[in-house]
Amino acid sequence: MKKAGISLMILLFLSAVFIYPQSYRGQGRMTGVVIDQDGKPLAGVKVKLYSQKGGAGFEEVTDAKGEWKANYVRGGGWNIDFEMAGYMPKKISTTIMENFQNPPISAKLQKIEGLVISDALKAGLDAGNKLFVEKKFEEAASTYEKLLAINPDVTIINKNIGNCYFELQKYDKAEECYQKILEKEPTNPEIITLIGNCYANRGENEKAMEWYNKVDFEKISDQMVLFNIGSSFYSQSKYQDALKYYKRAIEIQKDFLDAIYQLGLTYLAMGNNAEAIATFESYIKYGADSEKANQVRQFLDFLKKK
Repeated sequence: MKKAGISLMILLFLSAVFIYPQSYRGQGRMTGVVIDQDGKPLAGVKVKLYSQKGGAGFEEVTDAKGEWKANYVRGGGWNIDFEMAGYMPKKISTTIMENFQNPPISAKLQKIEGLVISDALKAGLDAGNKLFVEKKFEEAASTYEKLLAINPDVTIINKNIGNCYFELQKYDKAEECYQKILEKEPTNPEIITLIGNCYANRGENEKAMEWYNKVDFEKISDQMVLFNIGSSFYSQSKYQDALKYYKRAIEIQKDFLDAIYQLGLTYLAMGNNAEAIATFESYIKYGADSEKANQVRQFLDFLKKK
């Protein structure tokens, strides 16, 4: 199973194009909070919300407590961008349920130290990001590489280049890019995890786990990172370890269907049928119309007859 390369990564300075029809409207509600690296609330952060189904979005701004909310939004996938001058932008994706209390969305922004973002730099990054979103990964990599040649001090661009090579399944080249960031930031948990993903996708699971184990479990707040690590443990039949990561991913995102499904399979593999039933019932609660729902119902029928 290919790890979610871009799904667990932050695209540097990704600028979404927002249009404003009411196609994003529905009965759902989102809330969230934005903090800095020290855990302090950030006021005045632009929160750009974009409905994947609706093809439209709108903006909110955090208040003095770093909090924001969005009412009457449609269910389904949403892309959310957090932007504030002097901080690294952040992008996440989430799934919203209508007529349901969705869990708060937390985002942590990292302050930019000593980096001046020129108009030319931002324009170049926007161009590369647009190509990436369009899945033109080779063109995006070339754009980023040219930008890095002009701005060699902006080493974080190596992550964008690495992301492109990851999507092209050129994992050796992706790792080379990530390693360049690690030279400057040797304890960066995101980059360490990305390198682990490169090993995992090459089928070198033991080496992948060496990298994953360098990341403090308590410091991982990205549900996709947790899911990927859990899946690596699962593929090695280390089910107790897999449970730990899947359960934490679901704590962060209660309706994370892939994690719920894998958690159910893990309980099955461990012979814990009662927990498997409870987990698969949770899957149906959140994903009654999903592509795996019928399979999950078959699991439930089988388990309840035993």
